[in-house]
Amino acid sequence: MANEFLVNKGKQPLFKVQLVGIDKEPQVYDSFFRVHPDLTIEDSFKTDLIIIPAVNGDWKQVIEINRDFYPWINKQYHNGGEVASLCVGTFLLASTGLLEGKKCATHWLAEHAFRQMFPEAILVSEKIITDEKGIYCSGGANSFWNLLIYILEKYTDRELSILAAKYFEIEIDRYSQSSFVMFRGQKEHEDEPVRKAQEFIESNFQEKISVDQLSDLFAVGRRSFERRFKKATSNTITEYIQRVKIEAAKKNLETTRKNISEIMFEVGYTDSKAFRDVFRKITGMTPIDYRNKYNKQMVTY
Repeated sequence: MANEFLVNKGKQPLFKVQLVGIDKEPQVYDSFFRVHPDLTIEDSFKTDLIIIPAVNGDWKQVIEINRDFYPWINKQYHNGGEVASLCVGTFLLASTGLLEGKKCATHWLAEHAFRQMFPEAILVSEKIITDEKGIYCSGGANSFWNLLIYILEKYTDRELSILAAKYFEIEIDRYSQSSFVMFRGQKEHEDEPVRKAQEFIESNFQEKISVDQLSDLFAVGRRSFERRFKKATSNTITEYIQRVKIEAAKKNLETTRKNISEIMFEVGYTDSKAFRDVFRKITGMTPIDYRNKYNKQMVTY
């Protein structure tokens, strides 16, 4: 469509989009349709931009069956091409080694798995778009539209990106996926005291819980407990407590007409400024803005 927009403005089309495969065999997608590559990685050509799509399935298996792409992607990048990954396509991009020491984004649901598999990458989990040295990443699911609009502006201009955003009804300049995150404490680990501490926090979030209280309760030294908790959950103990409380507050804001103060007290906060500051830090929105966006009962048609 960008090419069509350019032609309508009396300009030459800019983009030539082709599908590249490891070989020429068509790939069947979940028994629904076949994808026919235009080129293979064995063909001799240079590209300006590689877009790695989102992927499905077990991460390790997906990474393995796509392993032949990684040297080709590296070669294209080092020859001046740029690389973009959409959603969990970041797992494939990280497998090339190109994300070492660089900021990246992926779907919020895959955050813990990504951190475990690629600790050398700098995952900015709340971001919708990252852009570092010709390497782009997008957040989860439909965030890929925002990355495409962003790239379109870099390759053309602001006017064309706005036109595309209006045509496809995309909310332009959206930077955070924080408001979409549904916190589910990472429990796929083998540290039993940490798992019990998580369960305690989730069952008692209405109370004031301290790190010392938890370390005493589970008979683990504070420094050791904090280190183990962070390693197992990708959150500090304080962050975990805050996220559990704010997740409970979000559900109240989505489904009830309780006022902000009532909800604040119910999730264990007594300081309204502290509650609002933590809520904004985690969701990127104020409690009122969050309610206005997600509570259907509060909407007037």
